Amino acid sequence: MRVANLPKIFLQASPVLKKIQQAGFEAYFVGGCVRDLLLGKEPHDVDIATSAYPAEIKQIFKRTIDTGIKHGTVTVLNQHRAYEITTFRTESSYQDFRRPDHVTFVRSLNNDLQRRDLTINALAMDLNGQIIDLFNGLQDLKQGIIRAVGIPHERFHEDALRMMRTVRFASQLSFTIETQTLNAITENAPLLKHIAVERIHEEWQKLLLGSYPQKGLAPLLETKLYCYCPNFAEQKAVLKQLVNLPQLKFNSVAAGWSLFGYLAQLSITEMIKLLRAWKSSNSLIKSTTAAIQATRSVMDNKLDQWQMYSLGWPALQVACENVNLLGKNCSLTAMQQQYQTLPIKNVKELAVTGGSLITSLNLKPGPQIGELINNLEKAVVTGRLPNTSERLLQQAQKLVLE
Repeated sequence: MRVANLPKIFLQASPVLKKIQQAGFEAYFVGGCVRDLLLGKEPHDVDIATSAYPAEIKQIFKRTIDTGIKHGTVTVLNQHRAYEITTFRTESSYQDFRRPDHVTFVRSLNNDLQRRDLTINALAMDLNGQIIDLFNGLQDLKQGIIRAVGIPHERFHEDALRMMRTVRFASQLSFTIETQTLNAITENAPLLKHIAVERIHEEWQKLLLGSYPQKGLAPLLETKLYCYCPNFAEQKAVLKQLVNLPQLKFNSVAAGWSLFGYLAQLSITEMIKLLRAWKSSNSLIKSTTAAIQATRSVMDNKLDQWQMYSLGWPALQVACENVNLLGKNCSLTAMQQQYQTLPIKNVKELAVTGGSLITSLNLKPGPQIGELINNLEKAVVTGRLPNTSERLLQQAQKLVLE
């Protein structure tokens, strides 16, 4: 098969491949960029594989960075763009089920493609758009099948993270995992405990953001792979609920986590503990817990002005999306209109500041100032006071004298 009219991103990288070939070596586009091209998607970047060894690449190009030279990857800077170029390689045994003990550089593209995870990722393309397909990846793409390259058991023993990648691709592409590959995940699922939590979380987030998350969640359940995700062993029922929701789609990772937390009926403390077990960032923890609280309030018809203000618009938007997924109508437009009626959206819009309270009321800096600001802030948001400096100072003076 030959692809005509290659997209701009490939044409921009073509001079790099040509220069490698002019030096007497082979060079191809490989992996995900080729897969996405064949699926009609615009690749975000391109990966290049070559028969040239890292030292040879550094001789061919003047500007290079030793990105992962131990494993054969050199970054080439060309025309203000960076391209990762990796030498064809084979890999040794994998004692930690993630990284090979050592790699061996080879001159054969065939040997390099044999070590890749899935047939749809083991495709290569030359400068002219000619596709090299050694494992029927084209057929699997056409039929919507995810299949391990060669013997699935071996691929997952080499790198246990590939099991999470497999279910993640099912979510992103709405493909079906082939039976032998699915069975191999079931057999090797315990190996996932050898993988760093951060890497598992990265794949989980991509699964949540996939166009068809249920297509990834279903095999995650079926193979019991979820049991080896942090603190997920007891969450089978929640995952089943997610799978059974119609038209499941998340616009953010926080949305996915917040719906999970809501269905699991986790307290905010328990949710924070779960997210920390997954090595989540503080910003994700903050946005997720706010969205859970907002979802509960909307579902229980208890959302008031102070909650809207405290939780913020991003959490309210996620809550509305979650509520609709759960089958209860929530108008995002109406929610936004209601939010816009709030007198202020954050404390910086308050007509007084801590400094103005200190100056006007002759107060000393300390916890009392923070308490006054909080009191005035709530009074303005709930409509008990207008947001004017005169009225707020009067109220502050009254509170000080009480």
